[in-house]
Amino acid sequence: MAPFVRSPRIVVAFVAICVIIIDQITKSLAESNLASHAVKLVGPLSLQLVYNSGVAFSIGAGNTLLVTIVELLIIIGIILYVRRIKTAGIAVGFGLVIGGALGNIADRLFRHNGGSVIDFIHTGFWPTFNLADSAVVIGIVVILLGSRSRRERII
Repeated sequence: MAPFVRSPRIVVAFVAICVIIIDQITKSLAESNLASHAVKLVGPLSLQLVYNSGVAFSIGAGNTLLVTIVELLIIIGIILYVRRIKTAGIAVGFGLVIGGALGNIADRLFRHNGGSVIDFIHTGFWPTFNLADSAVVIGIVVILLGSRSRRERII
């Protein structure tokens, strides 16, 4: 069982800031080093620069404003819920989700990619993604697993 969290807001904020920083650094590195060629790693895994104007699996491609508004509404909902968090695990999960979402929103708003997000992790069997996407997925899994305890029912 995860320990009680005296200040879940601090945990959420710290994790979110770390995710945003790491995500933006890796996207900058991808953009500067993968523009002309992909880098094969191991098996089907490679690094390949892709611009995605939608969300996961390019759903909503071309609807950058709508996608950004939906992402912001989700973040606001999570921020409003944060004061109810009781365990460190759930706080970390929400921090991962917020950090990942804000990392992708930063791409849409502050990079000059026509509202697209930089994706660069390519598997060959899964759509190309980035660390922000990974943080969101891992955060959701952490929240769902953590919410199974009696202390932390969120769904």
